[in-house]
Amino acid sequence: MKKLIYTLVILAFAVSINAQWQSDVRLTNNPGYSFTTGNNSRCVASNGNIVHVFFSDNRDGNSEIYYKRSIDAGVNWGSDTRLTNSPDSSAFPSVALSGSALHIVWQDKRNGHFEIYYKRSMDDGNTWGADTRLTVNTSSDDYSPSLAVSGNVLHLVWQRNGFGAGAYYKRSTDAGLSWGSDFQFTSTSYIPSISASGSLVHIVWVYGSDSTYNTYYRRSTDEGSTWSSGTVISSVSSARYNPPSISSTGSNVHLVWNHKVSPLGIWTIYYKNSTNGGISWQADNWLVNGPYSSVNPNITCSGNMVHIVWFSMPGIYYKRSTNNGNNWEADTRLTLLDSMSLLSNIGLSGNTVHVVWVDKRDGNYEIYYKRNPTGNVGIQNISTEIPSKYSLSQNYPNPFNPTTKIKFDVVRVGDVKIVVYDVMGREVQTLVNESLKPGTYEASFEGNTLNSGVYFYKLITDGFTETKKMLMIK
Repeated sequence: MKKLIYTLVILAFAVSINAQWQSDVRLTNNPGYSFTTGNNSRCVASNGNIVHVFFSDNRDGNSEIYYKRSIDAGVNWGSDTRLTNSPDSSAFPSVALSGSALHIVWQDKRNGHFEIYYKRSMDDGNTWGADTRLTVNTSSDDYSPSLAVSGNVLHLVWQRNGFGAGAYYKRSTDAGLSWGSDFQFTSTSYIPSISASGSLVHIVWVYGSDSTYNTYYRRSTDEGSTWSSGTVISSVSSARYNPPSISSTGSNVHLVWNHKVSPLGIWTIYYKNSTNGGISWQADNWLVNGPYSSVNPNITCSGNMVHIVWFSMPGIYYKRSTNNGNNWEADTRLTLLDSMSLLSNIGLSGNTVHVVWVDKRDGNYEIYYKRNPTGNVGIQNISTEIPSKYSLSQNYPNPFNPTTKIKFDVVRVGDVKIVVYDVMGREVQTLVNESLKPGTYEASFEGNTLNSGVYFYKLITDGFTETKKMLMIK
């Protein structure tokens, strides 16, 4: 009993060591410039413990597409692999992953003007097929591709300038072996973004005139065979050259975009979501508002978890929602050095969040990586009935290896926090840190990166705290 009391005293005065986000990892090291991609697409993807990163690099005197991967969830990384060998610029890769099938598109100028090219690996990046030219134009530039996949169906959108200007869509229904014809879904657009989940496909883009630009939306319910008409879905204006970013899972669709606040001229980030597959949308949510402009937001989701990264002076920032965008945690600054960090992309695998970006801390633009091995562990609202009192239940199973669940009751609206500590009183993971409505909730704790032993978890609310002990045996 005395030992338990002593441990609880340590917990009360413990200083958080913030074990969630791990150290920055430099992925490239060469005299050339290395760049990720625009926020309308993604250059990081993962399948289990295999993490894939794509980037453009001019180390050989010409911008080419490079690839590298980790087979242990981002702890260690293999060597760089050059994927293109073009006489002119290749840039802005966009990746989509379905199991071990890895698909990538990019803009390429080998034909005298920018075209969209594609290639794939069917074995988690071990071997690669030949380059496939997806667009054929003689007087236009095709650029800024965005790629999505659901099963064997690939969905591609891109921007075209010059003759036939606008935004285009095409698809493959056989995992990239063959491709359908181009479909111009709008003649008035700036840099579209696409997401797919099952048979639902979602496209967003920006268009306007003078100082007013809006976010437009179209959807397909039959894997891209037919499309709804284009509609404006944002009530506040968008940024012309900062494209929106969209992500979806099931019937939940999440969207972020930039809005310029007058008269200060500061770019902020807005968010909105749909819970019925894009039929209707929630109100615009002013999500990020700081003293400096916040630009190029990139969004991804998994279940009820929604994650966003963006650039704001002087670095890369992150925030998440654990309840499908209804509430959001505070902003987290991921890069702590006052160096130029930009073009951040985010990806998920299991409980792990992966972020890559471009960083100039070394005097040259290089690719950096950071991960949070427990960042995609969220909570579920299992009952909306108002409990009679606050309570924290014993985790189950207990002992556990390596995952367990923790149930707790919330009596009234307010900030709720659940923190896990080791026996030395050091914070090892924050499971919950947000405002919750009354009800019964369940949080998951993932101890895959921790050692066997006793851990304590503590519920902290306004006027109520409770701590319980759990045992992990590996």
